[in-house]
Amino acid sequence: MIIMDTSLTSKRLIRELDKLIGWRGSPMELRMDNGPELTSQELADWAQRRNIKLKFIEKGKPYQNGFMERFNRILREELLDAYCFSRIREAQAMAHAWMWMYNNQRPHSALGYKPPVVFLNERLKGLETFPTFIQNTTVD
Repeated sequence: MIIMDTSLTSKRLIRELDKLIGWRGSPMELRMDNGPELTSQELADWAQRRNIKLKFIEKGKPYQNGFMERFNRILREELLDAYCFSRIREAQAMAHAWMWMYNNQRPHSALGYKPPVVFLNERLKGLETFPTFIQNTTVD
């Protein structure tokens, strides 16, 4: 899920996280930087009510969240720097299309040069029960 807008408040972030939790299940912790929407008391209270630990990276040390930083670089290079958007809805549509290709078509070296969906389906073959966040995933 990619959320794009001119600004993201903590209320909006919480709303989107609730959607994501409904789809994927609740995480034990969230690692994040120190943006104002992430350090708000409102988000801290939300996380406490759900027993989710908030883990903040140290200021000036983005490598502490290396996977996300790498993803952000790829998104920026392949989408945000590659196009000139005239409307936020246009950027949102392109981001959703890019994310679909990233997960369904693009080979990932860490997954044996397979797209994530193919890799996941291979891992799920033969399992009698699926984790709650992938019950709607098709397995060949």
